[in-house]
Amino acid sequence: MANIKSQKKRILTNEKARQRNNSVKSELKTAIRAVTGAVQSADQDAANTALVTASRKLDKAVSKGVLHKNNAANHKSALAKQVNAL
Repeated sequence: MANIKSQKKRILTNEKARQRNNSVKSELKTAIRAVTGAVQSADQDAANTALVTASRKLDKAVSKGVLHKNNAANHKSALAKQVNAL
């Protein structure tokens, strides 16, 4: 553990941010899995609604600084391509 007061504070805030980022990433994985599951079951309506949800979560992750905007754009594009192929 650090001796400097500001470093102690940084350690605590970094841990909070790490836990928050992990929860956001977990939600993203779940949303993306829902889209791919709907695509595999060939359910057009479920795939479209899951795609909208996943896109919103990706955009929110970008605004929170969890993902880079190009990373999210690539994910959204790949998911949309899968849904449109149905």
